[in-house]
Amino acid sequence: MTAAPLDLSPARRDELTRRIRLLVAATITYNAVEAVVAITAGALASSTALIGFGLDSVIEVASAAAVAWQFSAREHAVREAREKATLRIIAVSFFALAAYVAVDAVRALTGTGEAERSVPGIALAALSLAVMPFLSAAQRRAGRELGSASAVADSKQTLLCTYLSAALLVGLVLNAALGWSWADPAAALVIAAAAVKEGRDAWQGRGCCAPAAMPPAVGARAGDACGCRPGCDCRG
Repeated sequence: MTAAPLDLSPARRDELTRRIRLLVAATITYNAVEAVVAITAGALASSTALIGFGLDSVIEVASAAAVAWQFSAREHAVREAREKATLRIIAVSFFALAAYVAVDAVRALTGTGEAERSVPGIALAALSLAVMPFLSAAQRRAGRELGSASAVADSKQTLLCTYLSAALLVGLVLNAALGWSWADPAAALVIAAAAVKEGRDAWQGRGCCAPAAMPPAVGARAGDACGCRPGCDCRG
């Protein structure tokens, strides 16, 4: 939270903190249910893609739980002190996600595992594709205004879950309709590469700067602990 805008009032900071707590709680709840449904449906259909999707939900719960721990502190100074540790947990969750998705995708492409037809899986992927973008965007906006790198990083984890939902949906539909079992793992490899990048950014603390319209913090400089340049607009 080292790059929060100078003119952010304590009341506004508290409001944003409460908003992030609520969004993180919603993310944890949804992903916990999603994990149970996906792993169960995957086991019934012998679908490695669905099981992988369920394990991704478990990783997302771990990432969101780290943010929940950080924002559980009432004092702003304590939340700031927990920022680095939270970012490390989120970064590791990104790397774990990338590793699992990559291994699962290679297994599917080499024919040792492939997604089978699953109507519950298709329904779950479609629902996640509708829900996750809103949770991600709302948390990202609040995190950027507050200047919280961890909240922004966790929102990107949720956004990656959206991409995985899209990949899973396309893969299951194409496999069910046309027998194209390679579609899902091919898309998953691209997502794994993106997860590595986001994990690296989280580890380095990037993405915590305030919007460009806000004045940079006193003493801010290029390449600071947040990896932000003065005036950056947090698009990354």
